[in-house]
Amino acid sequence: MGVTMDGTKQQRRGNTRQRIQDVALELFAEQGYEKTSLREIAEHLDVTKAALYYHFKTKEEIIVSLFEDLTQPILELIEWGARQPHTLETKQEIVRRYSQALTGAEPLFRFMQENQATVRELRIGDAFKDRMRGLRDIIIDPDAPLVDQVRCVSALFTLHAGMFIMQDVEGDPEKRREAVLEVAVDLVTQAHEGARGTGS
Repeated sequence: MGVTMDGTKQQRRGNTRQRIQDVALELFAEQGYEKTSLREIAEHLDVTKAALYYHFKTKEEIIVSLFEDLTQPILELIEWGARQPHTLETKQEIVRRYSQALTGAEPLFRFMQENQATVRELRIGDAFKDRMRGLRDIIIDPDAPLVDQVRCVSALFTLHAGMFIMQDVEGDPEKRREAVLEVAVDLVTQAHEGARGTGS
């Protein structure tokens, strides 16, 4: 009995925590990270500063927690990929899952792009580079020709480009995401076929 009660309480707390993160990120995006205070975040949420404090003591804690939560799927993907063989199916699946992870983390990545000084100060940038290196290691086949390794890594950056560069292009965002994903999958497929062609 105690376990389930605790579980629901955990979840409820989780929701408040998420609401704080979402509102904070919106305010950071609107008026800048530096100009946003914890008091404002609390006011927007209609909670006391003490209630906010219960979850986060500083703005830094909010951003770092957001980063950890939203990049968790990327860490899980790296762990999953490390256990898979370097097959075409694996690479295509990595690209698909990464596309989903990026979609979930889009507001955070936009924040990171627009607040690079803050990101450097908070060391999120280093952690993100580590995750990108982890992804690179599972998507490239170390035995493949260099040009095909570049294609595989480019597939990941195609997804980033789709998120940032294509965001103000007219049309349905879902269709855009599908188009970007198709190009990324094409790149790993081409790389795989290239590697097979030379490796015979």
